[in-house]
Amino acid sequence: MRTDSYSQLCGSQTRTRPAARAGAADASASDIVIEVDRIRHAFGRHAVFKGLSFSVARGGIACLLGPSGCGKTTVLRAIAGFEPLQDGRIVLDGRTVSSSDVLVPPEQRRIGMVFQDYALFPHLDVAANVGFGLTHAGRAVRAARVDEVLQLVGLAGAGRKYPHELSGGQQQRVALARALAPRPELLLLDEPFSNLDVDLRERLSLEVRAILKAQGTTAILVTHDQYEAFAMADEIGVMHDGVIEQWGGAHDLYHRPVSRFVAGFIGQGMLMRGRMRADARIEVELGTLRPSTPLALPEGAVVDVLVRPDDILHDDASPMRAEVIHKAFRGAEILYTLRLGSGERVLALVPSHHNHAIGERIGIRVEIEDVVAFAA
Repeated sequence: MRTDSYSQLCGSQTRTRPAARAGAADASASDIVIEVDRIRHAFGRHAVFKGLSFSVARGGIACLLGPSGCGKTTVLRAIAGFEPLQDGRIVLDGRTVSSSDVLVPPEQRRIGMVFQDYALFPHLDVAANVGFGLTHAGRAVRAARVDEVLQLVGLAGAGRKYPHELSGGQQQRVALARALAPRPELLLLDEPFSNLDVDLRERLSLEVRAILKAQGTTAILVTHDQYEAFAMADEIGVMHDGVIEQWGGAHDLYHRPVSRFVAGFIGQGMLMRGRMRADARIEVELGTLRPSTPLALPEGAVVDVLVRPDDILHDDASPMRAEVIHKAFRGAEILYTLRLGSGERVLALVPSHHNHAIGERIGIRVEIEDVVAFAA
């Protein structure tokens, strides 16, 4: 079924691409390739996404990041034309392709797609797989484009091989080459690296980003892996229960989360109980902190402060002590779980030559540049 879906997306487009631009936030309306405007979709009574909006500038790479079941893959399918909308609209390069009363067929959208399971045709060799969407091009043009994209993805000379003769990483490159061959207006990637081992996933995500940027390709990635999102995307939308909780760059999502869900889903950390002071600062067990964004809360109000592992520094000279209750060796660093005097716990990343024993009390100090707090 997925191979049939892919055949609907393929076409003979050969229009050249403009150079990559900045993200959608800095782009004019003419630079926006895809605009998703307050879209809604449901299966029966179950709302999959509700009032969801975002846009991606030409040459930008965006990511919908979230746990399983949050609706991100269904958004991708709606953009591709496989799911109808109950409300809102999807505009591709200035043309409405989906709304409550418009549904442009997938094959007319100039969209390429890379599936989670690659969806390669096992009976076709690599060259035939890559050239599948170029059926309306002449033989010489088709062969030249196949050679070009295979060279681009690092598989020059592999055209006569069959999918079963390739590794998982090579099959994913073939799937990418096939999606890029017709020069789509937009490329969609649905959990493209989830079947690969961790090391290959990290390396390939960086390589795919470089390929897309070199081609000036506008792309939307869907994944549950935040490190994959960080490696590939210019902008990331964190999805939860059918809505985008926060849209922004990796640095802001990590250091300035706008909700408890984003704070818990991105990175690691603990929420530490604190109280508001009259001067708008927050008193916690680790000391006094000033929130990055002022909180409209009265003196004495109880809040939860986000404390990341990199906010807690190991310092033998510090009078503040914490007990090591767990340690996870990570090569250059050790992730310690520490218990404070009150019983609250914090995480700390410490260079691995500081190899402390379970039960040992070590000196720590807090250094939080962006203090994020939520009303308790």
